[in-house]
Amino acid sequence: MDKDSAELTLKILKILDDKKALELKALFVGELTTVADYFVIASGTSTTHVKSLCDEVLERLAEEGVTVNHIEGYNSATWILMDYGSIVVHIFTKDERNFYSLERLWGDAKEIALDNVIFD
Repeated sequence: MDKDSAELTLKILKILDDKKALELKALFVGELTTVADYFVIASGTSTTHVKSLCDEVLERLAEEGVTVNHIEGYNSATWILMDYGSIVVHIFTKDERNFYSLERLWGDAKEIALDNVIFD
């Protein structure tokens, strides 16, 4: 586990939590794929909320000099994928999240316990 990736993952989770994202999860997938070390998964209450969650992550990380490599799905805003290299952020509407069920697809991934992370 890359310490920088882990710290950035926690930062992203905090940003999403501050913007009222639902069902936040972080999965360590680094032992299962070369695509990324971490997946961050969150839900928004509407396509507008999903876009605002994406916008907030983009803006707050850009302020720290962290830029996104690629974004997919922004226009439809039912599933936005943000590629930060070692971290891939997935922001869904509830229906899309249930349909694609990434947590089930990546069931062998280690879920990062968020109860130790203080969101205030």
